[in-house]
Amino acid sequence: MKYVAILTALGLGSAAMLALADPALGPFGPAGDPTAPGHHGQRLRAADTNGDGMISRDEAAALPRLARHFDEIDANHDGQITREELRAYFKQARASRWKKIDTDGDGRISLAEAQANAPRLAQRFGQLDTNGDGFLTPEELRAAHRRPGASL
Repeated sequence: MKYVAILTALGLGSAAMLALADPALGPFGPAGDPTAPGHHGQRLRAADTNGDGMISRDEAAALPRLARHFDEIDANHDGQITREELRAYFKQARASRWKKIDTDGDGRISLAEAQANAPRLAQRFGQLDTNGDGFLTPEELRAAHRRPGASL
């Protein structure tokens, strides 16, 4: 779920990103694993009212962002969202968000790319560029999302 973190500003995190309030974080918690412990993971588990480990369309109603993207996430269209489907959805969303921001495709995000494509990310660029090389990498974004209180 920490991978979702990059979607926020660029989406390592978060545009499942359309589904995310904070594009750096997925709707269920930090970085890549929507089932990871944490506030959002607890909300996901609480929404699973029958305890079967999956979220039905009715159960998803308790999580509006999830409900909005239910059909996109439910890859096999069986009316249930599994952990694997959530992970796949957020992984794809992170990759799409990254590609949108990393316009030159070099695997790094420059300040100019952030300013043009992810203004919120650009605002925090100096804090996130921990090695000071003028670029953000997926590793720097993941590390930022692992920090307590992180929100991109």
